[in-house]
Amino acid sequence: MKNIQSIRGIHDSLPNDTIYFQYIENIFKNLVSNYGYHEIRLPILEYTVLFLQSIGKTTDVINKEMYTFVDKNKNKITLRPEGTAGCIRAIIQHKLLYKKKQRLFYMGPMFRRERPQKGRYRQFHQLGAEVLGYEGPKIDIELIVLTFRLWKILKINKYIFLEINFIGSNKEYKKYEKELTTFFKKHENHFNEDYKKRIKNNPMRILDTKNLDIKHIIDDAPIITDFLNEKSRIYFTNICNCLDLLNIPYTINPYLVRGLDYYNYTIFEWVTYNLGSKLAICGGGRYNHLIEKLGGKENPAAGFAIGLERLTLLMQKNNSNYIFCKSTDIYIISSNDDSIKNKAILLSEYIRNILPSLQIIVNYDNKNLKKKFIQANKHKTKIVLLLDKEKEKTKLITLKNLITNEQKILHKNEIIKNLKFIFNL
Repeated sequence: MKNIQSIRGIHDSLPNDTIYFQYIENIFKNLVSNYGYHEIRLPILEYTVLFLQSIGKTTDVINKEMYTFVDKNKNKITLRPEGTAGCIRAIIQHKLLYKKKQRLFYMGPMFRRERPQKGRYRQFHQLGAEVLGYEGPKIDIELIVLTFRLWKILKINKYIFLEINFIGSNKEYKKYEKELTTFFKKHENHFNEDYKKRIKNNPMRILDTKNLDIKHIIDDAPIITDFLNEKSRIYFTNICNCLDLLNIPYTINPYLVRGLDYYNYTIFEWVTYNLGSKLAICGGGRYNHLIEKLGGKENPAAGFAIGLERLTLLMQKNNSNYIFCKSTDIYIISSNDDSIKNKAILLSEYIRNILPSLQIIVNYDNKNLKKKFIQANKHKTKIVLLLDKEKEKTKLITLKNLITNEQKILHKNEIIKNLKFIFNL
């Protein structure tokens, strides 16, 4: 029988990767908690209409990438392609904005049927944050500052670069979109059928093309900042001035667009060139009308999402491995006598009760002592505790430090004191 493989583009996360995931997730949770965010856990499945109304019917996510099916009740259901829409649905459903502003974060898998390649998978994981009920540019800045602080903590800030743009209000955006459509129609003989459809449905999506054959046309296209009113210009200038004050380097990219239609005003991406082609590690911005669009009361909102797999790839490449050389603190070896193995279990639980921060592995193999020490070394063990039948009669245990090669025989009552000293506890 042929071995069953995982689905194309949907990968297993093996221990060498999950140790990065856990490390990043823990730092992210601690950081956003420091900024006053609270965790919300959202379902993976949502009614398809949620994404049709929020993301935009002409986007690639809707037209090409969603995993959608009809359930037994004939409801159209979709595996979530992103986190913001579900978060807003939950906020409206549970009235979380009633006389209260919110700072929320979430983590988990998302699903898009994209062409699999390095850093782009059909099941991927995101770390997201949303702020709701806060007006003005300062909260936009806080989101950027928060992510910048994350890169510094992870020691990858020199590999990630900030790009920002300002696409204005819906009125300004529509005026720009109309001008952009007129411009592209003059050049549509250079476009394939897919781009011709975008001229009609979503011309801004042409701006982020990677097609070099039409890049010269894009370079001459009108830019959004020329269509902003005075209020919007002041708003964007405020953001740029504050980023300068905070010494956060950035590039204004007038062709930056987000792949989801609900964005307005500020948008930003943190990108890297360190993984080959240009890749976005994090993207976000404002979406002031999304809550109203999904049936709630109008409220300002902003947020961001970080691609966990891409962030992990970036860390793995840039000498962050030293963080993840996880070793076993204590490895307990006993003779092959069943009663001594039971004593080993009791000893491990005794240590865990008093020193819960230590990682302890008990060897249960019926192998000789040499092979058990080989296993201890494979686990990068620091301390081996050895129990044998003769010493156990007088409650003596051999402690061997595999780093210094020192060895001593201790009474069971002395074990905790010695372990505290060795591990600085």
